[in-house]
Amino acid sequence: MRAFVTGATGFIGTAVVRELIDAGHQVLGLARSDAAAKSLAGAGADVHRGSLEDLESLRGGAAAADGVIHTAFIHDFSNYGPAAEADRRAIETLGSALAGSDRPLIITSGTLLAQRQGSLATEEDAPNPNFPRKSEEAALALAARGVRASVLRLPPSVHGNGDHGFVPCLINIAREKRVSAFVGDGLNRWPAVHRFDAAHLYRLVLEKGIASAAYHGVADEGVPTREIAEVIGRHLNVRVVSKSREEAADHFGWIAHFFGIDGPASSAQTQARLGWRPEQPGLISDLNADHYFEHAAHAVALHS
Repeated sequence: MRAFVTGATGFIGTAVVRELIDAGHQVLGLARSDAAAKSLAGAGADVHRGSLEDLESLRGGAAAADGVIHTAFIHDFSNYGPAAEADRRAIETLGSALAGSDRPLIITSGTLLAQRQGSLATEEDAPNPNFPRKSEEAALALAARGVRASVLRLPPSVHGNGDHGFVPCLINIAREKRVSAFVGDGLNRWPAVHRFDAAHLYRLVLEKGIASAAYHGVADEGVPTREIAEVIGRHLNVRVVSKSREEAADHFGWIAHFFGIDGPASSAQTQARLGWRPEQPGLISDLNADHYFEHAAHAVALHS
């Protein structure tokens, strides 16, 4: 199968490209720069120049492929509304190129967008209609028009060497403020998955996924945030402290809302449907690896 991959040079996308090529698929990767094009070519993928905002480039890439994996997103939380709107337009454009065919389109979403919070979220839970990101709604609208669109929800922590997301942000905050903090009692839970396990799931959904289905790329159903803070504190040799919800915003900045959510999630249905079995280290084991503390100082929070 020839797969068009957006976000192909990102933290998750590079793992997806490698997974697909190793499984015998051809990859056409979206590249918005010369450096990205060189990286893709070096990985053995074909290069398609363009960007998330260049809808004609997206339409052309999808038209030239047997299926599409959409991992790209503009991770700018200071300008989230326009980023979410750009994602919606991109999904609609990709879907329009696949209309009238059985070619799959896999859209990326998040388990924290599921409406159920405070209890175990499952693949059957609907997305929160009040959240600005409308990836799932766009995918379901395409499926209603006959596009084989499905959704892969990722947890807030997709971890592994090279991670530049939430966990490195927490490490940098702890390093700067000389305490590693959690919110309240720290019993609120974060689901997690290693990026190599997530990449394997993307391939399975590409090969076996069905229209309108939601799949969960979750290995750890819910790691208490206090445990995350404790590992960070131990590695940085700083105190581990609790911050009230009122104090959290000042201490953590924009990440406070996310780190305070109790959002455990299950992948039981996904594993049963697709035979997916996470095999990589869990979040705490991975966080105990030196690479997180070697690279965290250079991480740029959630920018890809």
